[in-house]
Amino acid sequence: MLDIFNIQRFSTHDGEGIRTNIFFKGCPLKCPWCSNPESRSHAPDLLFDKKLCNHFEECLEVSSGALYFERDQLQVRKNSNLDLHTLKSVCPANALSIAGDLKSVEQLIHEVEKDLPFYQSSNGGVTLTGGEPLVQKGELLELVKMLRERKINIAIETSLNVAWAKIRPLIYFVDCWLADLKHINPRKFKSFTGGNAKLVMENFKRLDKANTQVIVRIPVVPGFNSTKEELQNMIDFVTTLRTVKEVHFMPYHTYGGSKYTLMNIKNPYHNYKSMASEELDDIIQYAEDKGLNTKIGG
Repeated sequence: MLDIFNIQRFSTHDGEGIRTNIFFKGCPLKCPWCSNPESRSHAPDLLFDKKLCNHFEECLEVSSGALYFERDQLQVRKNSNLDLHTLKSVCPANALSIAGDLKSVEQLIHEVEKDLPFYQSSNGGVTLTGGEPLVQKGELLELVKMLRERKINIAIETSLNVAWAKIRPLIYFVDCWLADLKHINPRKFKSFTGGNAKLVMENFKRLDKANTQVIVRIPVVPGFNSTKEELQNMIDFVTTLRTVKEVHFMPYHTYGGSKYTLMNIKNPYHNYKSMASEELDDIIQYAEDKGLNTKIGG
């Protein structure tokens, strides 16, 4: 079984053509600007919209005391061992939703095959994203093999902050790697995300040696990597990768901010505003002068 929190159809921003994005739960990083905070944990997450809540209290009845209200906010008692899946569809006002479910490979293939005509007409396919799809267990390889058997184009969006052993078995089957390069300074990368920049860069080099198609994605985040020097250093690293011809710049946005409220957790980046694409004009020119094709967003 695989940990999934969303399946998004008709996406045009995460690979070529019309795509179906499968969002996996679980991530080894703790990026404070994350737009999908519900993707971090492998466990399901409770999202509560108090604006929709009518206090019918069906959720309290089925939770056997594990849930309670405090200042109009629904809370889960610590050490309650509440199975969040029991709350699915229990709220008549749709104030409750659960992010995360286990899906079999067969179930995912069944969902993907519904969109085959769109892939065929647009050179599209399936993008595995998250979260971090590469921290899933062995069935991820089975899913990728079954997609390949059906001649479905496969892209993986990844931080590359995983052991090479997680990547190597997939190389033959994956058509395109949409790989994040967040920073090349190991100390700063670890301080902000908990990740290993040296591991990420080494995985980029290994993918390059394997002659795979890699599109580098640089999330440009204020206070983290948005200075001219930092961005130029990342571009300089990208130019050392023989097979990489394209870089996507992903300016920081606030689209995921409401999810922090729904999850009743602090948003560390709540004071930051979305970046305008024009702020990246200079670094785009720098990358293009180095011979790279560039794009804003996916």
